[in-house]
Amino acid sequence: MAAISGLVDLTGDQNAVPAVVRAMNQALAHRGPDGEGYHVGPGIALGYRHLGPLSEHSIRVGSTPRGTVAYCQARLSDADSLRQQLEAHGHHLRSSQPAEILAHLWDEYGPAMFDKIRGAFAFALWDPRRRCLLLARDRFGIAPLYWTRQGDHLLFASEIKGLLASGLVEAAVDRAGLDHVFTFLGMPAARTCFQGVQALLPGHYLLVHVSSGAEPRFEERQYWDLDFPDHGQEERGGSLERRATELEDALKAGVARRLQGDLPIASYVSGGIDCSTILALAGNVQQKPVPSFTVRFEDPKYDESERAGRAARAGGSEPVVLTCNRDQMLQTYPRLIEAVESPVPEPSGATLLMLAERVRAAGYRAALVGDGADDLFAGYPWFKADRLLSTFDVIPGIKPSQLIRRLYVRMTSQVPWSKVQRIQKLVGGHHAWLDFYGLVGLSKLRFYSPQMRESLNDRVPYDDLKLNLDRVKRWHPLNQGLYMGMKVHVPGLLLQGKGDRLAAHAGIELRHPFLDEEVVALASRLHPSWKLHRLRDKYVLRGVAQRWLPKDIAWRPKSDFTAPWDTLFGEGAPAFVEELLSEESLRRTGYFDVAAVHHWRKNYQQLGARSGGRLATEIGLAGVVATQLWHHTYVDGSLASLPSRASHGVLTPLPEAPVNLDARRHREVAAAG
Repeated sequence: MAAISGLVDLTGDQNAVPAVVRAMNQALAHRGPDGEGYHVGPGIALGYRHLGPLSEHSIRVGSTPRGTVAYCQARLSDADSLRQQLEAHGHHLRSSQPAEILAHLWDEYGPAMFDKIRGAFAFALWDPRRRCLLLARDRFGIAPLYWTRQGDHLLFASEIKGLLASGLVEAAVDRAGLDHVFTFLGMPAARTCFQGVQALLPGHYLLVHVSSGAEPRFEERQYWDLDFPDHGQEERGGSLERRATELEDALKAGVARRLQGDLPIASYVSGGIDCSTILALAGNVQQKPVPSFTVRFEDPKYDESERAGRAARAGGSEPVVLTCNRDQMLQTYPRLIEAVESPVPEPSGATLLMLAERVRAAGYRAALVGDGADDLFAGYPWFKADRLLSTFDVIPGIKPSQLIRRLYVRMTSQVPWSKVQRIQKLVGGHHAWLDFYGLVGLSKLRFYSPQMRESLNDRVPYDDLKLNLDRVKRWHPLNQGLYMGMKVHVPGLLLQGKGDRLAAHAGIELRHPFLDEEVVALASRLHPSWKLHRLRDKYVLRGVAQRWLPKDIAWRPKSDFTAPWDTLFGEGAPAFVEELLSEESLRRTGYFDVAAVHHWRKNYQQLGARSGGRLATEIGLAGVVATQLWHHTYVDGSLASLPSRASHGVLTPLPEAPVNLDARRHREVAAAG
């Protein structure tokens, strides 16, 4: 984890202002609290921040004899191999640090460099000979990067806070961006909640050509996309034992790559198989237990700390347990919105922020996580629900499952079926994720104000997604759904609302073995039956897990790490929630219908506890709170009085914490191992 920021003069005639980039860089201090650096040249100023001691594995700036300069936040998977290739072509490198390798790769290969690099990265590269700026982001969107054009200047930064700190970017609302939250529960597209600010998409690069006296030229290209074999061409044969061994080997290699470096590293652990398997494999790879951390919810309905403890101990690690209750989540929630820079309706994200802070306080600077496993191996319940509905489709050309969905839409909403069909067309046909996103989208019908509806007109957020429909239509339906999850859910919610941003706020770096390129390639090749075997989700992954975890954990049904939606708005909500949902505050923002918010907040429990209408209403009310809080944080700080640790649009870095007894106990366990 680190940060980059920069300012480029697009006229080619003026110099960039270093003071602007310094202000941007300072706003990102939480991402790299251990140091900073700058490069200033004709028409450009760049800044970076770093986490941990500087070494050849963590330096964030590199240059070449041709004058190419690269600033990056990067962990390249094959840095030593790339250095050897470059030196074989006559390049002289001082180290294997990522920024220097990236600069030399550009000089040697140009845009073809992206065929060669793997890992988690976002970088900026300035080529003074060609007068061009290159911005790029990794394949899965692990490292964030945003940019905007403001008059004659292009600005970029690892977080939107950096752009706002420049003084050149106004925190103006993009209502279509807010609509993404009420469709996808996150921000998966280039659009953000701020007008004129764009996210560089995963697997994309932006090349900006600057020339004196001419209009700058922008080229955004996709250099990689997730792909699957054509329907019927997937790898199907073999035993569970053989396929599990293939996956285990790929995961071990991915874990090994993420254990490299000089940052003290721990692991998250839960009562499920994803991060628990990673924890066990990591201990095996480094031949000693990895320190682990987990959460205990006071509500026993959501608590899995007992299983998490057993899973951790199976890998030789005694977990540190963070106990969390509703009041703590609500006190932390405003800082979650600050960190993520968009509304996050799911309250469990606040718990993950507290967990990251606990890891940092114990002296660790990085953590292994299991994000991505459910999206690669069909771990979510809507995949099983879709499989059950598809059993009705036994006659070719007739789809009773679609008739059932149409009847459900008619009973629960006023959405015309033609709009559902329009959405299906935009994503290449129906798949499992649309059932879940359709449920989420019902909430906007209950809560949007007339002004909000008018501003959105008839636009559909799916129009903003860049999906490879020519390929999608050739895949098995399950793989179509997995593609949607990897393109929308992973970057839009997991990595932003639950991942990088929260960890960066706490000053730690998350590492994702399931998002290793080789693991993803292997998962993509496998036939869907290795992912969803009848109604058994993550089938081949469970074949790996049973080798390392207690059997009842390896084969237990999927259980999400979550908290009740009504944590944010239910009985006993704190004063700041009451203020955000007051008539005055709701009318001031103008996004929501005041009467509808107050009515459903009072009456949502009267809906059936297991009904889709109840869930959609709870999601909608949580989204209202999240959006109001986002508006207060970044646009108008007069809506509410927040808990003392939350500020108006400015993150306060955590003070350095001494290593506590938990970390010392981890080291003793590791030594004993």
